[in-house]
Amino acid sequence: MNAASRTPGFAELFTPKLVTVLREGYGLAALRADALAGLTVAIVAIPLSMAIAIASGTTPDRGLYTAIVGGFLISALGGSRFQIGGPAGAFIVLVAATVSKHGIDGLLLATLMAGGILLLAGFLRLGTYIKFIPYPVTVGFTAGIAVIIFASQIRDLLGLTLAGSEPGPLLPKLTALGRALPTASPAAIAVAVLTIAVILGLKRWRPHWPGLLIAVALASVAAALSGLPVETIGTKFGGIPRSLPLPALPAFTPELAVAVLPDAAAFALLGAIESLLSAIVADGMTGRRHRSNCELVAQGAANIAAALFGGICVTGTIARTATNVRAGAHGPVSGMLHAVFVLLFMLVAAPLASYIPLAALAGVLTVVAWNMAERHAFATLLRSSWGDAAVLLATFLLTIFRDLTEGILVGFGLGTLLFLNRMAQATTIDSHRPVMPVDKADDANGDRERYDPALAADRDLLVYRISGAFFFGAASTVGAVLDRIADRPKTFILDFAAVPFLDSTAANTIEGVARKAERNGTTLILTGTTPPVRQMLETHGLRHPRVRFEASVEAALAGLSPAVPPAVS
Repeated sequence: MNAASRTPGFAELFTPKLVTVLREGYGLAALRADALAGLTVAIVAIPLSMAIAIASGTTPDRGLYTAIVGGFLISALGGSRFQIGGPAGAFIVLVAATVSKHGIDGLLLATLMAGGILLLAGFLRLGTYIKFIPYPVTVGFTAGIAVIIFASQIRDLLGLTLAGSEPGPLLPKLTALGRALPTASPAAIAVAVLTIAVILGLKRWRPHWPGLLIAVALASVAAALSGLPVETIGTKFGGIPRSLPLPALPAFTPELAVAVLPDAAAFALLGAIESLLSAIVADGMTGRRHRSNCELVAQGAANIAAALFGGICVTGTIARTATNVRAGAHGPVSGMLHAVFVLLFMLVAAPLASYIPLAALAGVLTVVAWNMAERHAFATLLRSSWGDAAVLLATFLLTIFRDLTEGILVGFGLGTLLFLNRMAQATTIDSHRPVMPVDKADDANGDRERYDPALAADRDLLVYRISGAFFFGAASTVGAVLDRIADRPKTFILDFAAVPFLDSTAANTIEGVARKAERNGTTLILTGTTPPVRQMLETHGLRHPRVRFEASVEAALAGLSPAVPPAVS
């Protein structure tokens, strides 16, 4: 059995990437790169962790505990070289609802149980199946979460005073906030506007500066020096402690465990999706490949540990992981050091956190929600086809007005029905050929395509054929194969002649291939596309001059250098 066909063993599947990196050799230069990247990510994570914890209905210190304990274990045990773990904006809705129904004890128990579910899912090797979630579903629920996060920040953004508690559901929440508009605080609005303006300004003119931390620091200093009457972490929560608490088991009763089980399952489902999507983003940025099931095991261990230390749900975070990659991280040590730097902040600078206005943290989460919304992807999917638009809108609207888990499940169900419908429409039987192809000997004549040694040996040219339905279930596998092509040819031909249809997830995968080709100076040529397939690809930005479209591989080869023989390998 060759290496490509054998089944990976237990050790190979669950060996943390930290072990892999250390086996490769880890020197001072790598440590220096990881330390700088870890510090950069910590600067982003400190205000974000506190803001997410507050928005989730808990105290800011629990967000820091999560980033420290959970973030360290995700990097130390995970299957991705660059994953950064911590509290995530996607969990705000679920965590706030759990706290409202079951209190902090219920939240900690649900987080602990979610960790156990993730551990089990990883050891059962279920991480592989996350790729079956269609792209419109991920865009829809991410955009829905962004809307809910923004709605949850309106109160602190405007400094509103509500007559009672703030409702959880969106429509009652907006109604209550609308009634409270006369109580808006000009000071809070000024702080929020200053925070947002500094973040956006630095992102445009100084993109490498830590915009979130600078904005929160400036807003805090301005509010303190001018004596603005705004609510701060100190006035609402009494500040944050200067050390980690001792680990302790959450309160447990059988009745509470049964009550929080649906919440734990929702935490585990969303955590698995969010963390593996984040790992895929890191793969796309670096050309590496993560271990899905190892990543789930790490997420499970991190959630159990976070609950023991009083933290909230922890998962891989896309924005902080991307920051880690862009900061030049070498491997998982950067994520571990990011957790150490957040701990040092608690030990040294905790008293300063008392001066941070809640309006400033609301401004931070407003920018986060805006970036989460994936507006370009949302608009693209609305234009791509009626089916993708239906899946997208169903997931989006159910996430906003009903429930996140319900949105994902309904979106997945609609995506499955859409796929079956497309398969039924694309299936035809050629009367001149048998349904099953006849196996032939290597020396058989007939309709076998000619093998050209010269073409196969040309390192500057690669022809790759995709056969069969190219949809969300196959996109991850095809993407992994394309990522493993290490020769980086000057010309890369992707032949779609045997692809009956292609969905938005697959088109997004090819768009990622096009981005890598641009970075590597590779000419990408797409051949044999049917009009519907080409329309879907063009909708996702695959147009000239990024790619070339040709009728066939032969036509593409004929347009290349005369040194390339006009034949197909």
